[in-house]
Amino acid sequence: MDAAALNAWLVLCRAPGVGSAAVARLLQAFGSAEAACAASAAALRGAGLSAAQAEALRKPDDEAIARDLDWLAGPRRGLLTLADATYPRALRDIAQAPPVLFWQGDAELLGLPQIAIVGSRTATPQGLENAQAFAAELARRGFVVTSGLALGIDGAAHRGALAADGYTVAVCATGLDRVYPARHKVLAHEIVERGVLVSEFPVGVQALAENFPRRNRIISGLSLGTLVVEAARESGSLITARYALEQSREVFAIPGSIHNPQARGCHALIRQGAKLVETVDDIFEELGPLLGPLLGTRVAKDSSPAAEAAPAGRDPQMEAVLAALGDDLLDLDALLARTAQPLAAVQSALTRLELEGLVALAPGGRYQRLYREV
Repeated sequence: MDAAALNAWLVLCRAPGVGSAAVARLLQAFGSAEAACAASAAALRGAGLSAAQAEALRKPDDEAIARDLDWLAGPRRGLLTLADATYPRALRDIAQAPPVLFWQGDAELLGLPQIAIVGSRTATPQGLENAQAFAAELARRGFVVTSGLALGIDGAAHRGALAADGYTVAVCATGLDRVYPARHKVLAHEIVERGVLVSEFPVGVQALAENFPRRNRIISGLSLGTLVVEAARESGSLITARYALEQSREVFAIPGSIHNPQARGCHALIRQGAKLVETVDDIFEELGPLLGPLLGTRVAKDSSPAAEAAPAGRDPQMEAVLAALGDDLLDLDALLARTAQPLAAVQSALTRLELEGLVALAPGGRYQRLYREV
């Protein structure tokens, strides 16, 4: 893309009130971003823009565009536009596809088959374990794992893909000159090195509430399907699932305990027709045929969610605590009631189970059994 075309796309991106629908009308009317930006106010009004929108294009924010250009001049950065042949085909097909995508990292990943993994920011230990394990196995089988860089399930999904030496896409709700949430700064740098960050927002855009649903439509739009790992009834990840349905993409959900509020959104999705997922193979039944030769002939290992066999030497008290926990989240008092064991014995067993990675302390002082097979 030459300098004039790049500048024109940045004008469109920066113009207040000129969204994806307006840009689509301009491209249809004038054929290119440059022609649209050079058009008269009357011609812009004739293409369906309001007076305010036309004025915004006629008087662009040159200082802000200069900041965009400075950022784009950095290493492994770029801008994809609807006019580019390499713009992700899956995303181009959705309603109101983003006119531009700022990227940092490896932009070629945006054209590879992706699966979105999303869920609660306040996930349970088992939810985090599931997200990381599913992401790792899906990455091993050839998927790029796409998520939103948020706390909780999103971060676990990105880390799972990276841990499996796979690839991941993080769709951001801010400009790429900043990281949100700030505690994911290290993770974002890892993704730049082994994946790609992407955003429709120019530099300087902060984390605003209205930007997250816009980000979610891109997460689902890039992907063949969306897996919801954990979600409360009002979770933002349900917005991503709704976008996926509107975009004619597959939706998958992992069920959980009826006592876990973070499972209720997944249960609602399943009641509405999302596919219930227990193993990675459940996803491949739907998406595997869409990938064709991209996946090769790899055969998945048995991914039964059955409880792991007890290693030699695990004492009866540990087994009793595991059996009492089951799939529930229980506080210490409930565990004592179920096991009928002395307090010291239960506490000792919990400590050893945590050290083995078989039990984790969840928010609210409750314990949860962890399963690692997917």
